[in-house]
Amino acid sequence: MRSSLACLTLTALLSSTISMPAHAAASITPAAAIPAADFFANATLSGAVLSPDGRHVAVLVSAKDGRVQLYTVDLPSMKVAGLTSFEDADISSIAWVNERRIVYSVMDRNIAQGDVQYGPGLYAINIDGSGYRQLASNTYSRKATHGAREMLSWNTRLLSASGDRGTDDVYVTEAHFSATGTLSQSLLRLNTVTGISKLAASMADAQGWLLDQQGDVRIALTVKDNKRTLYYRDNAAAPWRKLRESDVYQAEAGDFSPAFFDAKGNFYVHAAYKGAAAVYRYDLAAGAIQGAPLANTPGYDFAGIPVQGSKALLGMRFETDAAGTVWFDKTLDAVQAKVDALLPATVNVLSVAKRAETPFVLVTASSDVQPASVLIFNTETGQLMPVGSSHPAIDPLQMSHKTLVRYQARDGLDIPAYLTLPKGHAGKNLPMVVMVHGGPWVRGGHWNWNRETQFLASRGYAVLEPDYRGSTGYGDAHYKAGWKQWGLKMQDDIADGARWAIAKGYADPQRICIAGASYGGYSTLMGLLNDPDLFKCGINWVGVTDINMMRDGHWTGDSDLADSYKKSGMKDMVGDAVLDAAQLQATSPLQQAARIRQPLLLGYGGADQRVPASQGRLFYQAVSKTNPNVEWVLYNEEGHGWALQKNNVDFWSRAEKLLARSIGPASAAGAAAAVPTAMP
Repeated sequence: MRSSLACLTLTALLSSTISMPAHAAASITPAAAIPAADFFANATLSGAVLSPDGRHVAVLVSAKDGRVQLYTVDLPSMKVAGLTSFEDADISSIAWVNERRIVYSVMDRNIAQGDVQYGPGLYAINIDGSGYRQLASNTYSRKATHGAREMLSWNTRLLSASGDRGTDDVYVTEAHFSATGTLSQSLLRLNTVTGISKLAASMADAQGWLLDQQGDVRIALTVKDNKRTLYYRDNAAAPWRKLRESDVYQAEAGDFSPAFFDAKGNFYVHAAYKGAAAVYRYDLAAGAIQGAPLANTPGYDFAGIPVQGSKALLGMRFETDAAGTVWFDKTLDAVQAKVDALLPATVNVLSVAKRAETPFVLVTASSDVQPASVLIFNTETGQLMPVGSSHPAIDPLQMSHKTLVRYQARDGLDIPAYLTLPKGHAGKNLPMVVMVHGGPWVRGGHWNWNRETQFLASRGYAVLEPDYRGSTGYGDAHYKAGWKQWGLKMQDDIADGARWAIAKGYADPQRICIAGASYGGYSTLMGLLNDPDLFKCGINWVGVTDINMMRDGHWTGDSDLADSYKKSGMKDMVGDAVLDAAQLQATSPLQQAARIRQPLLLGYGGADQRVPASQGRLFYQAVSKTNPNVEWVLYNEEGHGWALQKNNVDFWSRAEKLLARSIGPASAAGAAAAVPTAMP
C-alpha cells in the first residue's frame, strides 16, 4: 500500500533518519564493545541518484518502522520530500525516467529467500507525487491496481532508463526459462505513464541487449550450445548482422565483449591488452578493434564503466587497489581534485548530471573504515553538503584499516590479498582469520568497509583475504591458473597466505583459523583437511561439500546452476566428471569428513538452491561421527547467505564464541596496530 510522506527540510532529515556519523567524538568506545547488530544492520541510506538536469537527488531512506522509502532532495532549495513508500515492502532500486519521473522496484527486507515468491515488480511516479502507476507484477501485489490492466509479468526487469531521452519510456527485459534452466530475454519498450509496452527486439536464445545513447537497440547477445554470438544493427529498421561468434568459456584470439556506446555513436568493447582487460573503440563498419586501448590499468582488468554526458564520454570508472575514475573532461577532473582535497581519507565517486542546469555534483565517499556516505558538492562555492550515511552507527575512528599486500605462492605466482590488523592491538603475533571469498570466479578483495572483516577485527582478530588464483580482476593468467585447481593449487594459495603472515610476524602460528562462504566454505573444509597443523578451526557457511553433488542437482529443485554450465563450464573450470573423476573425489570434503578433527561451525540455508542444505547436512552427519566439536545451524528461511540481520547476528555470535575457544582474541595493546605501508 502506497503512502505519501510529508515534505521536510534537509536539516530536519539529517538530524533524524540519516544523520552522518560523528567523526570527532570526545571519547572512543572500545571496538569490542560495538554490538554485532551494528555491523550487520541494513543500510539506512542507499541508491542516491542525480536527476538528468541536476536539480534533484532521489535517495532511499529507512524510516523509523524500518521500511525503505523514496525521498527526493531539491538541490536549489535543499528541501527534502518523502515521495512514496509501502507498508509491506521496501523500495530497492531507483532510476530516473526523465527529470520529472522516477521508476523503481521493491523487495521485502523482513523476509529471506525462502519466503520470496516472484520478482521485484516495477513502479513509476512523478517527483511531485502524481502519476503513480504499477508497471509490472511482483511478490507483494496480488492483483492489478491503479489502471494496471497493462501490467507486465513478474519476470520483468528494468534494463535502461537513461533519463535523458525526453520521453516517458524505459526499456525492460522479459525473461523466459527453458526446461534446462537456460535463460533468454525479449526486450520491451515500456511507457511509464500509460503502462503500455511494445516489443522492441526479440531473438532466439538472446541473453543480453545493448542500447545506444539515443535509445536504439544496437547489440544483441545470444548463447546456444556453448557458443556466444554477438549481433549488430545500424538502426531499428536495419537487419541484424553477426559481429562475432566465440566459445562461452574458452577465450580465443580476437575475442571481445560489448561495453557501451557514447553520445557520439562510438562503440566500445572490452578486449585483452598485455594479459588484462582494457577498453577499446570498435569500428563497426570495418568489423575490427581500433588502435590502442582508450584506457587500461596494468596488472588489473579495466572495468571501464562509463560516465556519460549528453554530448561526450566524460570519464570511466575502474578499480585497482581501490576504486577510481579517469576523467576525459578537464573540468570534472578539476572538480575531482577539489573534492579529494576536501575528503582526503576516502574514495570519492562523483555523479554528474547528463545535462547539468545547476552547479551540483553528487559525491559518494567511502573507505576501508567508512561505509558509504552521500554528499552534495557545489562547484561554484566549493561547499560540501552532507546528505547521510549508509551505516550511521559505525564510527570510522573505531574501525580497523585494510591494506593491499602481495605474497608469492609456492610455485611463484603473485597473490594479492587484503590484510586488516585490529585497531588498538600491537600488530604482531596476532590471532588471525583467513577469510576465503566465494565465487570462486570473482574478485573477492576490495578496499571498502566490510562488515564481517570489521566485526572480526573489532573482536581482536587480524583478517587476511587472499585473491587466490581463479579470482578475476587481475588479468587472464591469474584467472585461468585456477581452472581445475579446486582443493589443489587454489588451496595452496590460501595456506601460503597464512604462512606469509606468520613469516612477516603478523600472525601467531598457533592461532590461525579459516572461514568462508560458498566456495569459501568449501575451501574452509579443504584447508582443515590439507593443513591441519596450520588451521586450528573453521567457519563454513553455505559451503560446497561435494563437487559431484553440485554438478548433478537439477536447477528446478536443488540447484540454480543451468545445465549448460554444468555440462561445459564445470567441465572446463572445475573438472570433467569422467576424466577427472579421481581428482574430484579426492578434493570433495564429504569423502574425507572423518579426517577433520578441528572445531568447526557449519551454517546452511534451508532455501538455498546454489548449495542445498542437504549437502551441509550430509557432511555434518559424516564429520560429527569422529569430531565432537562441530556445531550445526540451519536457517530455514535463508538462501545462499544470510539476508536477515537477526540471522547474521546469531551466526557471527556463534563464530565469535568458536574463535574465542579455539584461538582467543588478541590482548589490547597500548600501541596502535602496525599497518603495512607498502606491499611486502
